[in-house]
Amino acid sequence: MATRMDLDGRPIKPMTICMIGAGGFIGSHLCEKLMAETPHKVLALDVYSDKIKHLLEPDSLPWAGRIVFHRLNIKHDSRLEGLIKMADLTINLAAICTPADYNTRPLDTIYSNFIDALPVVKYCSENNKRLIHFSTCEVYGKTIGSFLPKDSPLRKDPAYYVLKEDTSPCIFGSIEKQRWSYACAKQLIERLIYAEGAENGLDFTIVRPFNWIGPRMDFIPGIDGPSEGVPRVLACFSNNLLRREPLKLVDGGESQRTFVYIKDAIEAVLLMI
Repeated sequence: MATRMDLDGRPIKPMTICMIGAGGFIGSHLCEKLMAETPHKVLALDVYSDKIKHLLEPDSLPWAGRIVFHRLNIKHDSRLEGLIKMADLTINLAAICTPADYNTRPLDTIYSNFIDALPVVKYCSENNKRLIHFSTCEVYGKTIGSFLPKDSPLRKDPAYYVLKEDTSPCIFGSIEKQRWSYACAKQLIERLIYAEGAENGLDFTIVRPFNWIGPRMDFIPGIDGPSEGVPRVLACFSNNLLRREPLKLVDGGESQRTFVYIKDAIEAVLLMI
């Protein structure tokens, strides 16, 4: 394995990473990358290990001993703080982040993305541990252009469709639009992390993914996920193709999406690490 260099050209020292949600789509690819290309150790926390089973067995794998799976739910497990203390860096990937859940399970969505993340932030801050927290592009909300009345002449001005990270106002749907429960919960935990950094010196990085796609990403309803509910857009298309049904388009195909392939995204995350 060639020695990886940091952005300043110095050899990267091995570290221990506590990865919460290691068994999910992003976590499984990140674990693969860390095992194949770095000397880092991973404490892999999740309720399921199916997507990383190939990294855990057999014991003869070249990275055996560098990844250890801990089956736990961060909602109610006293081991969490100890595992964060053991690590140099904590990466929090745990979240309910499927659109099918926002409308049907808003309470679980809010708890998963805000309440359950609170102790992770607290333990990192209290123990002076760096945190990489995965948020979402949904914290940007709607563009001003999409919010304007249909007959407004301003809708023709492309400037109103540009989101500027540090200056654009944040426009969400009304309280009764439960699908915004995800974005609101994610934004509030971001504000809390930022405040911990400002007041207590928490060292943090926040990642806001835009539709990361690739193997192991999602579910096809009734095949590897629940029959009810709407999955993410690519899984929606795949589902319709498999069933030879028309592709469902949002706003007649006028809506735009940004897609990032998981391997490219993970390379970026490795640079953050």
